[in-house]
Amino acid sequence: MDSRLRYIAPLFALLIFIKGCTSNSEWINDLPKPWKISEEEFTRIIPMFHKKFPDFHDRLKAFSSWQIGTPYKIFCLGEEIDPDPDPIFRLDVSDCTVHILTNLASIQSQSWEESKSKIIKIHYKENEKGIAVPNYKDRWHFTTDRIQKNPSTRDITRSVAATKDLERIDITLNEKNNGKEFLDLGWQRKTTAYFIPSDKISMKVMSNLPEVVGVAFVKRSYFKMGLVVAHEGIIVDQKDIIHASQEFEKTVQMNFMEYYFENESPRFDGIMLFSFHPLEG
Repeated sequence: MDSRLRYIAPLFALLIFIKGCTSNSEWINDLPKPWKISEEEFTRIIPMFHKKFPDFHDRLKAFSSWQIGTPYKIFCLGEEIDPDPDPIFRLDVSDCTVHILTNLASIQSQSWEESKSKIIKIHYKENEKGIAVPNYKDRWHFTTDRIQKNPSTRDITRSVAATKDLERIDITLNEKNNGKEFLDLGWQRKTTAYFIPSDKISMKVMSNLPEVVGVAFVKRSYFKMGLVVAHEGIIVDQKDIIHASQEFEKTVQMNFMEYYFENESPRFDGIMLFSFHPLEG
């Protein structure tokens, strides 16, 4: 009897886990689509995510899944005033960075207004008084800058891959080869970035990833513009990517390796990886 229980108990636990995962997926699928709801409906729904997914990273994964299908629109967040009058927070459309930002803000909030307040803290650099204020020039415009300096998204590339498998780029962000700014910000920053080149991306690397992790896609052709990253998304369960895709015109979930190596040819030149963290205080 004891011998049989030893084998039955793990199987029973596995069945409960599978049922729980299925139940969570069904719950998310049964929700109204986020791009179709009102601010009031969002405020009613978002506390349910906290109750059903009390863990920060589980909630991030779940909320990201809920956004699958959101229509794509590039550069769709702004300050609600010139030079960029787009909304500070929105769910009706998304792009790759907006997907990351709205996820992080929403899962740390209990209402639409709180999500808007939280995204300001994530999307903008603090001023000399230590306060983040919506201002075009104070945005975290560059993903490389954000994952190196923003405490909500922290670069973990060097902890995932061996040093010998990394490439290094020394670059001045926002400075083109001719010395001019890529964006008119009155800001540049010299930095060193490390990334995993395409020929070193493997299932072994994937197996080293956390269950939920950010991925930034590197394009060497962007270096001359003072840029490193061309796209970003969220890898879940060490195998799938959820990202707002211009190519697919919406937010999608797909196998990461199949997406990256389309017809065995890499779409990009490498990846940087970053972890997600809640706001302090």
